[in-house]
Amino acid sequence: MVWILGSPFVEKKNSGDLMIIVRGLIWGLFQFTWIALALLLTAGCLPDGTWRWQAALVFLVVYAAALALAIVIVGRVSPRSLEARLQKPISSTQPVADRVVTTLIGLAFIGWFIFIPFDVFYLKLLPKPYWVISGSGMVFFLLGFLLIVTAVSQNEFAIPIVKDQSCRHQTLVDAGVYSLIRHPMYLGLLPFKIGIALWLESYAGMASASVLFFLLVARIRVEEKFLLSALPGYRQYRQRVRYRLLPYIW
Repeated sequence: MVWILGSPFVEKKNSGDLMIIVRGLIWGLFQFTWIALALLLTAGCLPDGTWRWQAALVFLVVYAAALALAIVIVGRVSPRSLEARLQKPISSTQPVADRVVTTLIGLAFIGWFIFIPFDVFYLKLLPKPYWVISGSGMVFFLLGFLLIVTAVSQNEFAIPIVKDQSCRHQTLVDAGVYSLIRHPMYLGLLPFKIGIALWLESYAGMASASVLFFLLVARIRVEEKFLLSALPGYRQYRQRVRYRLLPYIW
């Protein structure tokens, strides 16, 4: 036991935070692996495709570094927020509507990452974007990722599913980015996906990201219906922060 910090409790807390970070990194590795397989395995199996898809490899390197860094930072700054995100995405206690929408969002994500290399190397539905536009995709991706991470770090109750969190003493979060928009993490997903599609040179992939938008709208409706009945103060919060997903629009 290390006593240099003055209390064994501090060491115990730091050990707990470290374990949450380790779990987060394992979860991040799993997420990174399936994205890499969806992109590179699909590209390598197509007639004109290649396993050595440079744009995808660069994206994967940047994403791996950003994801690992974000997990460590959130784990240090707000371990309860990281722990919340590590909960299972499906539960028997969540509303049926949320279980359906969550499943559809997961399938849409997997299908989207498979569709992009299929479009780039086989379908070629639309012309490739100019290099400046493609390069801007990396900026959009990183900005979206930053907003997602910020939203997660500021809300320790942002678990993957809709369910009662009274056992975790859930309170209303209305500070930070949540003072500007009610669902900032979902907002971040839009430039996140648009940026990836542009960087990988697929306008069709960017257009198909609209599927996620409509699924997020459905998820928001399910989530807010639940929060209005389960979370004290949420109705007043909706009156103070008018916009759900798109500032000045909806």
